[in-house]
Parts: sequence; structure tokens; C-alpha cells
Amino acid sequence: MTEQPVDKLVRELEEARAEFVTALADVDPALLSAPGLVGDWSAAQVVGHLGYWAGHATEALHRAELGELDEFGRDEPEVDETNAVVARVAAETDPRTVLQREEAAYAALLARLRVVDPEILGERTGDGDTLEQVIRDDGSDHYREHTADLRAWFTGVDDSGADDDD
Repeated sequence: MTEQPVDKLVRELEEARAEFVTALADVDPALLSAPGLVGDWSAAQVVGHLGYWAGHATEALHRAELGELDEFGRDEPEVDETNAVVARVAAETDPRTVLQREEAAYAALLARLRVVDPEILGERTGDGDTLEQVIRDDGSDHYREHTADLRAWFTGVDDSGADDDD
């Protein structure tokens, strides 16, 4: 039996985040705030970053459900600006709170994704991305990218092929 698109997105997201959480568990809690995981970012800042973008994907789902996906992303700051603000806020926040916020953002994305109408996955944002691509980019692909960063931090070998600070 062929896996349905929504089921596949849910499975990919669950697997990618589980891999990230496993890799993050190897980080000594005292090092969560130490800079250098991704550029100058600490592990806590990366976690905050992932939480923000999981929320972004959830917002895309919501906007698609309202028939407003074509407006999604318009008038948003540049990605680098957003990432800088998210990193600053995460650096100024207790790492435990950052972890809790990311977990809540992930749970909200997963819950919304599980009930999404598969018919809207092909709808496009104003930038031309499909809803499915936004979910993958901000969700499973993003968790995988930063799982590779975590592993590279410990091994010194970058096998992600991805850019820093995405």
C-alpha cells in the first residue's frame, strides 16, 4: 500500500525530530549555551531557531486552510534578519525555556499536519513554493540539517552539505 502524502510528511517530521532530539541528548547541558554549534550559535539558539521555523510551517498550514496561502510570507523580514532575532532571543532565554518552546512548536505543527486536507498540499505561496515544500523545508529537512550540525560539532566532520544559519 502506498503511503499517503500527509502520512509521509508526518512520518518524516517525527523521524527527523527524533533524530535531532537524540543528537541533542548527547550535548552536556552545561554546553547548551556555548557558542559555536552553527557559526556563533549555541545549541540552545539552534533549538530556538528550529522552534521558530516549525511555527512558521504551522502558520503556513493555517493560512492555507483559510485560503490565504498566496499571501503567506509577504511582508516578512528577510530570513537572515529573522534568524538573527530568533538567535538573540534564544541567547537571552533560559535554555530549558527554549527547549520547551521548541517542543510546543513541534507539537503544534505535528497536530495540525495530522489533520490537514491533503488537497491543499499542492497550493502555492506568493513565492511559488507549495505548502508541502514549506512543511518539509521548515520541518523535517530543517531538523535533519541541524542534526548534522550537532553531530559535526562533536566529530568535527561536516557531512550535511548545508549552509550555516540556513
